[in-house]
Amino acid sequence: MPSSLLAVLRPLSRAVTYTRWLHLLIAAMAGIVTGFLYEGTFRTGGWLPWLWIAVLPAPLLVLAALIPVVRRIEGLQAQLLLTPGPHGLEPRAASGIATAPSASWSERGRTAVWLLLRLAVGVGLSALTVQLPLLAGAFTMAAAGHPTRLTGLPAIEAPHWWYGLLAPLPLVLLSAVVVGAGSLTAGAARRLLGTSAAERLAELEARTERMIEHNRLAQELHDSIGHALTVTVVQAGAARAAGSPQFTERALAAIEDTGRQALADLERALRLLREDAPRPADRPTLTDAQRLLESARAAGSTVRAELSGPLETLPGPVSREGYRMVQEALTNVLRHAGPVPVSVRMAACADALELEVRNPLPATPLAPGGGGRGLRGIRERAALLGGEAETGPDCGEWRVHARLPLRRLR
Repeated sequence: MPSSLLAVLRPLSRAVTYTRWLHLLIAAMAGIVTGFLYEGTFRTGGWLPWLWIAVLPAPLLVLAALIPVVRRIEGLQAQLLLTPGPHGLEPRAASGIATAPSASWSERGRTAVWLLLRLAVGVGLSALTVQLPLLAGAFTMAAAGHPTRLTGLPAIEAPHWWYGLLAPLPLVLLSAVVVGAGSLTAGAARRLLGTSAAERLAELEARTERMIEHNRLAQELHDSIGHALTVTVVQAGAARAAGSPQFTERALAAIEDTGRQALADLERALRLLREDAPRPADRPTLTDAQRLLESARAAGSTVRAELSGPLETLPGPVSREGYRMVQEALTNVLRHAGPVPVSVRMAACADALELEVRNPLPATPLAPGGGGRGLRGIRERAALLGGEAETGPDCGEWRVHARLPLRRLR
C-alpha cells in the first residue's frame, strides 16, 4: 500500500479520532434537549431543525460559562477526549489544556466562546453523522433498483447500477469531516481552554518549589545518612582496634543508636517523596544537639561543648537547619580527621545564632573555603536563612563558623 494512502488512513486507526467524534456528538445533545423544550422545533423537515438546535442553547451556554467550575469541567473533558495518549490523560503541560476553574473574566469569555464553538461544530457534525450514512444507503438502494425518498435528501426516482459507485463517497466524506473537525476542535481547545499566563507562572513556581524541596531532601539525606555511616565506620574500627569488651559494648550501643536515628531520618525522607511530608516539628532541632555530641564522643572524639542562650526558643527553621549544620560539621571531623578533640559552640542571643565547630587540622587539610558537598551544604543552609558560613583553617585548626540572623524571624 502506498505510503501516501497509509498517511491518509492512519487517523482512522487512532482511538483519539473516535473520542473526538464522541466529544462533539455530546455537545450536540445540549441543543437536542433544548429543542424538545421549544414546541415546533422538529416539525419542519430538512436542515432547519439542525439550525435551530445550534442556536437555541446559546444564551444558556453563555450564562453557564460565567460559573467558574464550568471551565474545569470542559478542560477535563477536553483532556480526556481530545488529546492523544492513554485515556487522553496527559500532563497539563503536554496537553496545553487547563483544568482549573475560571479566575478572571477573560477566562470566562474564552470559556463561553469555546462552548458556542463546540455546540456549533457538534451540531453540524451530528447532522452529517445522521444524513451521510442515509445518503450512502440511498445510493446503495438505487443501485439495487429501488427508488428512495429520504427526509432531507433529494429523491432518487430513476435507480441505476452506477449509483453503487457513489455509495462509498458519503462515508469517505464523513470520515474526512470527523478527522478534520476533531483536529480543529483540539486546536481550538488549546487556545480557548489553554493555561493562562498566571497559571503558567503558578505552575512554574510550583515546579521550582518542588525542585528546591528535592534539593533540600538530598542535602538532608547526605547529612543524616552520611553522619550515621561515618560514625558507624569509625566506631567499628575503634572497637576492633581497642580489643576491649567494654569499649566494644559501648561502640555497639552507639552504632545502634546512630543507626536508629538514621532510619528515622530516612523514613521522614521517604514520606516526603511520597508527598506525605512530615511536619517540620518532627525534624530534629538544636535542642536535640546532645545526641550529636554523644555520638561523636562514642566515636572516640573528645567533645568540649559550650551552649549558651535560649536555644529552645529559636525559630523552627533556624533551629532545624542549625542542627543539620552542626551534624555535617561533626561528620566532616570524623571523616577527615578521625577521633580528634572537637570544640562545639552554640550561642543564641537576641539578634543571631552563632555556631562554631573546631578541630585540629587533618594531615591533608581541605582547601580554604573549599570542601565537598557537605561544606557547600552548610553554606547553602546559612544563605537560605539570610546568614553566612565560613569554613577553613584558622590558627592551626579547622573551623566551621556560621551566623544566622534572628531578628527578622521572630
